[in-house]
Amino acid sequence: MSAPTAIHRSLRLRLLAGSLVWIIAAVAITGFLLADLFGQHVRDRVDAELHGHLDQLTALLEVAADGSATLRLPLSDPRLNRPYAGLYWQIDGGPQGAIGLLRSRSLWDTALAVPPDALADGEVHVHDVAGPDTSRLRMMERLIRPAEHPDTTYRLIVAIDTRQIDEPVEEFATLLGAALGVLALGLIVAAVVQVGVGLAPLGRMRAALGAVRDGHTRRLEGDYPLEVQPLVDELNSQLAHDEAMVERARTQAGNLAHAVKTPLAILANAACNEDSALARLVDEQVGDARRQVDYHLARARAAAAGQQAGLKTPLRPVVDALLRVMRRLHTARALQIESADLPDTLACRGDAQDLQEMLGNLLDNACKWATTQVRLSASVGDGRLTVYVDDDGPGLTEAQRTAVLARGVRADEHTPGSGLGLAIAHDLAQAYGGDLRLEPAPLGGLRATLTLPAA
Repeated sequence: MSAPTAIHRSLRLRLLAGSLVWIIAAVAITGFLLADLFGQHVRDRVDAELHGHLDQLTALLEVAADGSATLRLPLSDPRLNRPYAGLYWQIDGGPQGAIGLLRSRSLWDTALAVPPDALADGEVHVHDVAGPDTSRLRMMERLIRPAEHPDTTYRLIVAIDTRQIDEPVEEFATLLGAALGVLALGLIVAAVVQVGVGLAPLGRMRAALGAVRDGHTRRLEGDYPLEVQPLVDELNSQLAHDEAMVERARTQAGNLAHAVKTPLAILANAACNEDSALARLVDEQVGDARRQVDYHLARARAAAAGQQAGLKTPLRPVVDALLRVMRRLHTARALQIESADLPDTLACRGDAQDLQEMLGNLLDNACKWATTQVRLSASVGDGRLTVYVDDDGPGLTEAQRTAVLARGVRADEHTPGSGLGLAIAHDLAQAYGGDLRLEPAPLGGLRATLTLPAA
């Protein structure tokens, strides 16, 4: 199956293409019908005119006793007196059956060569024949038998140049084509405007969804047409449902953590009161259980928040709060813990608690390994917020950088920690559709690069 083209994927193009086809078809058919009707009207008028001239010619014809034919009066149309004026009459027949027995002055020195025809008396026939000066004529004829000579027939003929029919029809067709072209252009412009106005609510709805996604609002706002409003209501209902589900999931996760941590705390207190191998084993396992609970709670919270629309957490307040905490925790080491000037516009599309969890683990890890300096900086681009945490410590080899992102792996067993900090930050970042990379830092130690969706 071939890939869908742009016109199949675009509702706007499909509507415009359909309108364009129907407009062109309707205008073309209308033009053809009008031109044909006008041509038929002109031919009918010409035939009526010819019939009038034929009746007048019949009425003016006089046949003498010897069979000679004359006209009592000339026909009234002045064109019949001008050579090759385009209107002609001719009388054939008589006792000798002469061709051009009588003819109009407009024929000058020529006679109409008409085909033989078996006509009933008084019957009128219409033909297209060759005329003088390479013209084409529309001819009307009638056969009569005068009462004075019932055995003698006379063929009365009137004819007109077909250019007097074709030229008005062509002029009309030209004017009609221009008028219908302007009409078609106006209809196309109206169709474009109509489609644009009709689809404008969808554009506003897309902008409203973008505002929800970027965290500016929690619901789709605005007035929409009756055909679109049900969709907006359904989306708002789904957003409310998702928000409620996330809140219930967080509540249940918190309740579970509380329910698990309480027995663990009791076991830990009981183990602290004993000095035996069993007590030490219990204390060690309780500590591991607590770390596992914290780790999986963080992942569950991030997974739920990652599916929630409208989240937006400014970066600077979170960083400022974490830097104050880190300076107090590491006062004895006199570390220089600082951040670059962070614009207030920098924000991630995520939960504030999760951002604190990720940056807190990265800063704490950097402070544990730094010699004198820890530095945080950030940038945004292509819809991604990137945070860099650098230290001037010993750094890690490439193999170690890969290993420490695994859950529970520590670079140095003598350094305090659970081995879960970097793994939690890595998993939280991936839950939000981001990433965490470890690489050499410009300061000489380790750089942790955290990438998250920007708001």
